Amino acid sequence: MGVSGSAMFRGGARRLSEGMTNTTQNTTQNTKQNTTQHITEDTMTVVVTGATGRTGSRVAKAARAAGLTVRAASRSGEVRFDWADPGTWDAVLRGADGAYLAYPSDVGAPGAAEAVGAVARRAVALGVRRLVLLSARGEDQALPTEEALRGAGAEWTVLRCAWFDQNFSEGPLAEQVRGSELAFAAPDALREPFIDVRDIAEVAVAALREPAGVLELTGPELLTWGEALGVVARAAGAGGGKRYVAVPVREYGGALLEFGVPEAEVGFLVDLFSVLLDGRNASLTGDVERVLGRAPRSFARFARDAAAEGAWK
Repeated sequence: MGVSGSAMFRGGARRLSEGMTNTTQNTTQNTKQNTTQHITEDTMTVVVTGATGRTGSRVAKAARAAGLTVRAASRSGEVRFDWADPGTWDAVLRGADGAYLAYPSDVGAPGAAEAVGAVARRAVALGVRRLVLLSARGEDQALPTEEALRGAGAEWTVLRCAWFDQNFSEGPLAEQVRGSELAFAAPDALREPFIDVRDIAEVAVAALREPAGVLELTGPELLTWGEALGVVARAAGAGGGKRYVAVPVREYGGALLEFGVPEAEVGFLVDLFSVLLDGRNASLTGDVERVLGRAPRSFARFARDAAAEGAWK
């Protein structure tokens, strides 16, 4: 199936969060926003964690385009930030006004809440006033991590994202998508509101400027995985088309074990996917449009742009 590592292909999935309604906003945050010193946009410095990853790289690009000063941080980049090494945190966070936090494994995984909470609290202690967390739509396991962010004392925004469009063009899925068949754990009839990571990045930048509480980010349409693959096939000029194969979640977990994914990690992912792929996210929100003042990009537009960049050659 072309799966490597955990390869869970989703905005909140392990190794790919860097690999997805408005909720009542925290009233204490609103009070804090009214009393916090105003941060002027033309002098704002923001930290972007996971800056070489799928969302972080685009958040950094969008922030620079918006005129913000960006510290593009990653484990291996010029600005070094390692979630597992607190010794790398202070130099990156000190003097920044805001930070985009993309935890390098699933936001609902064991240890995520503790790590995000620790970084968020340290950021606030060093003067960072605004935090934006990449989270996952429909993932109950992510709620403790979100709560850890909210409890740190900063002005906060949580981005609960749907599955990324770019999972079809980047990362472990891309190899399968370039071929004639894609096998994944989503049922044939399951509809998802796939979202373009570029929209997530623009919303993240807007939230760094003006905190927004909890946002659920979706694309403008519901597609099955097979329909999305068909859009890719047409954009890529694949005359013979591409076939989607739905694999039962536990069978998919068995395949991951065969590819060497640790048993504990597979168990977590099987439990997670059993919930996330039950249709709970088969609805659209208007949060992208409310924040950006325009509709989210369509999956077809993503596919055309990715094809033009040679994603499936």
